[in-house]
Order: sequence, then C-alpha cells, then structure tokens
Amino acid sequence: MGTTQTRVLVIDDEAPIRLLCRVNLEAEGMHVLEAADGPAGLEKARAEGPDVVLLDVMMPGLDGWRVAEELLDDPRTESIPIVFLTARAELRDRARGIDLGGIDYVTKPFNPVELAPLVRELLDRVGRGERDALRREKLTELKALLERE
Repeated sequence: MGTTQTRVLVIDDEAPIRLLCRVNLEAEGMHVLEAADGPAGLEKARAEGPDVVLLDVMMPGLDGWRVAEELLDDPRTESIPIVFLTARAELRDRARGIDLGGIDYVTKPFNPVELAPLVRELLDRVGRGERDALRREKLTELKALLERE
C-alpha cells in the first residue's frame, strides 16, 4: 500500500451527511475535505485536487448537476471522478448523473460502512483506465431497470 492518502471531497449542504462520510472514510485511512455548498465545493476541488468527489444533487443555489458540469468543464478538475450522493433515487436522475459524467450514484439513506470500499474500488478501476467502462456498466444497469418499470 502506498503512503499517499486517498483524498475525498464531500460536497453536501447537510452537516450530518458530511460528518457521516468523514467519520467512515477517515476510519478507513482516507483524508476528507468538506464543502457545504456548490460554490465552496468548486473552489475546494480546484484548490485541493481531490482523488474523488462525493457530490450531493439537491443543494440550494448551485445544485449538484451544475457543480458536476463545472468540474467536468474545467481542465483542472475534469479528470476527478464524481460519485453522486443523493436522496433523488429515481432512475432518470441516476441516468442523468452518469450521462453528465459521474462514475457512480449512491442514494440516501446509504450504508456509510460501504462508502470507503466503494470509493477504493472506483478509484482502482479509474486508475486502471476503466472510467468509461464503469460509466457504460452503470448506464446498462439503469437501462435494464428502466425497462422493467
């Protein structure tokens, strides 16, 4: 195992969710950065260059969709994997997140113990050049679910 700590930026307007993520990710040896809204999240992502962003969709002002678009449009942050973390569980919202460029979608309430293994697996796969494959898998999974509705 390398000496560099995985750096996770959690952008969520709900302090209890940020705390839940922080406690569970830090327990797994990850370094957690926090932002309470979209503009602060963009600023922190640009300044700190985290390994991954956990991004809430429903936030006042600048929502998660816009934050993701701005992160992916900025050369400084376009390669940072985005995992949407949100109460919006509708399949269309999940598909929108992946379409926008996110690599995964975690719906609230989520099991916080599963967060660190998920982040590790996603970063491992992105590191092996499987980012597009990951997104294709998620979209295929969502299409299958939509067809069953």
